[in-house]
Amino acid sequence: MQLRVMPRPVGARTARRSERRGPALPPAVTRAAAAVAERCAPLVRPLAPHARRLAPYARRLKPAYPRPGRDGWRRWVPSWRQWLGAVLASVGLSGAFLAVAYAATDIPQNLNAYATQQDNVYFWSDGTPMARTGWVQRQAMPLKDIPQDVRWAVLAAENESFYSDPGISFKGLTRALWRTVGEGDTQGGSTITQQYVKNVYLTQNQTVGRKFTEAMIALKLDNRMSKDQILEGYLNTSWFGRGTYGIQRAAQAYYGKDVSKLNAGQAAFLASLLKGAGLYDPTLNKANHARAVERWNWILDRMVKIGKLSPAERATYTTFPEPLRRNPLYDTGRQSDYLVEVASQYARKTAHLSDQQFDLGGYQIYTTFDRKRENALTDAVTRARKKARTTDATAARTAHYGAASVSDDGRILAVYGGPDHRTQGYNESNATTVPAGSAFQPFVYAAGLEYGVTKRRDAPREQVLPETVYDGDDAVPVTTPEGPYWDRSGRKVAAHNDGNRSYGRISLRQALAQSVNTPFMQLGMDTGLDRVKQTAVSAGLLASSLGPQTPDLSLGNSTPSAIRMAGGYATFAAAGMHTEPYSVRRITRNGSAVRLDRPARNRAVGATVAQEVEQALGDAFRSAHPAAAAPATAAVTGKPGTTSDDTAAWYVGTADAVSTAVVVYRMDLAKSLQPLPLKGIAGTAADSVPYGIWAGASGRPG
Repeated sequence: MQLRVMPRPVGARTARRSERRGPALPPAVTRAAAAVAERCAPLVRPLAPHARRLAPYARRLKPAYPRPGRDGWRRWVPSWRQWLGAVLASVGLSGAFLAVAYAATDIPQNLNAYATQQDNVYFWSDGTPMARTGWVQRQAMPLKDIPQDVRWAVLAAENESFYSDPGISFKGLTRALWRTVGEGDTQGGSTITQQYVKNVYLTQNQTVGRKFTEAMIALKLDNRMSKDQILEGYLNTSWFGRGTYGIQRAAQAYYGKDVSKLNAGQAAFLASLLKGAGLYDPTLNKANHARAVERWNWILDRMVKIGKLSPAERATYTTFPEPLRRNPLYDTGRQSDYLVEVASQYARKTAHLSDQQFDLGGYQIYTTFDRKRENALTDAVTRARKKARTTDATAARTAHYGAASVSDDGRILAVYGGPDHRTQGYNESNATTVPAGSAFQPFVYAAGLEYGVTKRRDAPREQVLPETVYDGDDAVPVTTPEGPYWDRSGRKVAAHNDGNRSYGRISLRQALAQSVNTPFMQLGMDTGLDRVKQTAVSAGLLASSLGPQTPDLSLGNSTPSAIRMAGGYATFAAAGMHTEPYSVRRITRNGSAVRLDRPARNRAVGATVAQEVEQALGDAFRSAHPAAAAPATAAVTGKPGTTSDDTAAWYVGTADAVSTAVVVYRMDLAKSLQPLPLKGIAGTAADSVPYGIWAGASGRPG
């Protein structure tokens, strides 16, 4: 029997190959690949002849492996040529990879916001530091202001070859890579350039990828920036513990001095903190202290070894320079927080700084606040608070004391904003919540003297003098040029004095000295309430704080702040020239001046009018406080202010060209901003609490 082998159908063979290759690609993918091949064909076609000519040579270069002519395991051992080729290929590929990576790595345009953020520093009027604010404690310092000993202490500790290396340490990188791959963590080995890159461009994540990127950026940065620029940046962005960034803040936090005042021993200790403040801050525990002393000695010895400290100088540093036990930068004080609030608001406004710009920090704000006056004012209010708690503890819990001192040239010298800004952010010196009461009378008096009065319709204005007489009796009806003044309920409006006391016919100067209400209520109507408001605003009160234009305007229905009331009285002391109250005299940022709008100075009332107001206020002070009236205090003026509903008590006066306003009131801030009855918290006319505070702040007998 003859067997015949039947050929397999072509379709069957194709199907079997397709099964081995897997499922066919989708038609869409096939068409896309064909389209790509078609587009690339014009580029590849010219290379085809060259590829054919090189093919035989390429086949010869292909190593025969396993190796022919060898037996057993020797067939699988590469020859020295193969080993050399592999090494050269690896070096070539690595070099090409690094070249491409270097070319592809760009220095980021945006620095880490946190790395460039600094704190803002506030200074008293005498130039001494008052407070520091900001999320971080950092102040950039130019390298020229950092002593050589400080620079080389850091370099000796961290990177003595800084000025000669290419920005990276190949040995350190290899060690870091080995530890990362072999033990799962990273290890130092970074140059100062690399550390600076990590601080300002990258994160603190300890990964191989971050380390590689750090090295590439460091190489580029080393080619683009000078070594001094890199060192300056590093010293200003490094973490030193105690909440501080940068060598300047570290010097202040650990030694209470600027970096320019550090010696080599102190610099060596600060340099040791770069290794880890949690391990080397000697105030934390004994183990830290031992480590800090050991590393301090090592750094000083390294400075000698690299020729940056002579042996003779080294011999003088035998005692470890113990740092301060606590960071003095945190001790801003309670009242200074209110000062910072006032100054920062003024700085933003007059320097035209956005909140974002200001919060990035680096500003030095030189304020007008006088430390001695601030302490005197705070002490006076503290005594009043203590006395109130003893007299009536329940009422004292809702008592508020606002106060401010303003010079006749507009400088805010002191403010009292509250007991503690951390528990009460509400600033009582700048609050517009309670009426001025009879303390508003000088503005009505000044308006009458400045503009004159009109008592009949279409009659010309008549001049008003301090000797002009008005009716001082209680319940005198208020009139207008058209007749009696009627309120909305259809009743005639009448003025009342404190205690419903009548004074008869009285001059305006006497009425101001004795705080008689009825003459000023009528004077305001005769002058024109619009002119009264204009005078008050020109003298310094905010238009937004002025009350409605009703007869009560002259009785003080306006709600000025203590700062504005002090500024208004200062206008009279300045011969009628008003300067807008200001709390900042100069601003710099990292040593460079910042443009600041100067406060306006304008004529509010005539010099003669201002002098007449001052004389009447002087009479008021002398008649109320004869014990304090002496030739030495002849220039002292002052006036109390009360309200008809007994919800606020003021005292505003001027001494030594400085006006101080004090207000006492009660208000439960947890419930509303509605003033409450004083219930004796403000004392009596004979023993006035506002006057006692004013006297203590002004250095006058109480």
